[in-house]
Amino acid sequence: MKTPPLYSIIYSDEKIIAVNKSSGLSVGGDRWDESQERLDKLIERDLKIPKIFTVHRIDKETSGLVIFAKNRENHRKLSMAFEKRNVKKRYTLIVHGRPSWKEIACDQKLVPNGNKKHMTIIDKYKGKESLTDFILLFSSGNYSVLEARPMTGRIHQIRVHAASLGHPVVCDELYGKMSPVKLSSFKRAWRGDPHEERPLLARLGLHALELTLPDGTVLTAPLAKDISSLIKQMEKCNGKH
Repeated sequence: MKTPPLYSIIYSDEKIIAVNKSSGLSVGGDRWDESQERLDKLIERDLKIPKIFTVHRIDKETSGLVIFAKNRENHRKLSMAFEKRNVKKRYTLIVHGRPSWKEIACDQKLVPNGNKKHMTIIDKYKGKESLTDFILLFSSGNYSVLEARPMTGRIHQIRVHAASLGHPVVCDELYGKMSPVKLSSFKRAWRGDPHEERPLLARLGLHALELTLPDGTVLTAPLAKDISSLIKQMEKCNGKH
């Protein structure tokens, strides 16, 4: 079986490079373990670029869109745009449960806990302002596909906010449970062999889908194959195909 690439290039010009990264790859080195393979160094090596600059991060377990600046001036401008919330972000996620709402805004204040698992917690007194808009796309069985639009950029923000609403992201061992998603768990009258069934998704069900930059440029990272396959199966069970 062919191993999928760790990343693919979506867009590149003299100022930035945008890539679609796989789950399990750190963007700029793990915050607590710099020994791990990292996306920025892979790009520098593969493209023979002396230096690229990390503008923003997504979790190691999250797949999807990441942009880097090619020089210090554009790094400063983009970093400021993210800080001032002038970059619009869209994520696709699969969660446990069936939300009763179509759209909801979560504004629970968040702060890093500093524990051994490096979790983020809700703290209405010491937490920083955090806001995520969630949109329910559809449900299938006891799972749902959501779109998340984070207005702030706290560590693990989408994951913590989704869990606080009672709908943790699937395969999230920090804020939910590490239970792989199988077809038998949402397809009625499934007839397969439970001992032979392979999971459709066995990693964090979160994908950074799209960024809209201040100049209006829209960058989109196609869904990772595992998440895309799971969503298609969920739609099929709902009679959409």
